[in-house]
Amino acid sequence: MAAASVAVALASCGTAGSGGGADGGGPPRIGILLPDATTARWETQDRPLLEKRIKELCGDCTVEHANAKGDVALQQEQMDSLITKGVDAIVLVAVDARSLGASVSKAHNADIPVIAYDRLAQGPISGYVSFDGKEIGRLQGGALLKAMGGKVPGGKIVMMNGDPSDPNAVSFKQGALSVLKGKVRIAKSYDTLQWKADTANTNMSGAISALGVGNIDGVYAANDGLAAGSISALKANKVDPLPPVTGQDAELAAVRRIVGGEQYETVYKPFGPEASAGGAMAVAAARGDDLRRVATGTVRPPGGTAVPAVMLTPVSVTVDGIERTLVKDGVYTVRQICTPQLGAACQKAGLT
Repeated sequence: MAAASVAVALASCGTAGSGGGADGGGPPRIGILLPDATTARWETQDRPLLEKRIKELCGDCTVEHANAKGDVALQQEQMDSLITKGVDAIVLVAVDARSLGASVSKAHNADIPVIAYDRLAQGPISGYVSFDGKEIGRLQGGALLKAMGGKVPGGKIVMMNGDPSDPNAVSFKQGALSVLKGKVRIAKSYDTLQWKADTANTNMSGAISALGVGNIDGVYAANDGLAAGSISALKANKVDPLPPVTGQDAELAAVRRIVGGEQYETVYKPFGPEASAGGAMAVAAARGDDLRRVATGTVRPPGGTAVPAVMLTPVSVTVDGIERTLVKDGVYTVRQICTPQLGAACQKAGLT
């Protein structure tokens, strides 16, 4: 339903090749600023899909992109560079929402609209495209309770949360806790700076040392990278059987772990609809069009006024849902998922 509503909204955005920046001074120029290279989706999914959608809607648009590699200061420099160049719009996935607020204000003062993509940045943004973060956390928490089965209530879990400087991580955590509190015992909880899998690995090793090898009944991991780091630590410490572990982003490696029984769940956020909405907002903003023509609702940033927004619906995926979600939507083929080592597991999962 979310994808359909976005498609309807985008239909009014204009046709490819109509061109013209907000000042009418030539083809629109759009900047795309990504936060890191540790989360696979940014470079393999979001960037190419954003660029494709922008070109579909605006054949003469030019696109500049940069990746901050987890460095706030570098992303601030990248914002300054785009402002100096006088681009017509910026799509921003903030490394640190609070720290980038001043840069967003600087762009606003230069009459450059900023579209906050996937993460709600602070400052006077012009639009926002993302998924319901609290619902993602609720999906993860519900999946974990289901996987833990008879160990609920009272089972011990470790929470491997995301970077607290990312507003999405805060929403994921809030959503998960709304489901988990009172039903399980949160034995250890960690906030993972910059979403680093290595940090999750170190923290999980510490949790195992503190709690004991056989005393972790479940792991809430806020995304697939943190799941990977956590699972690696569990295996290195000879935790067997592995407790159920959640995730997010439906990374290929995570899908393979789910098939192989190492990870229980991930949250699939259809990148196509998100990038389609983000690209449409960027083009509309660059042309000086009303973003409400693209939006399906509004969101109020912290301390700011309501802005046009597109909020999409996430999907929880376990092994029995891979074919009807990720494979059906063309995210991955069965051949990509089913490596030779996973042959038997794929047969069991019906992935043939």
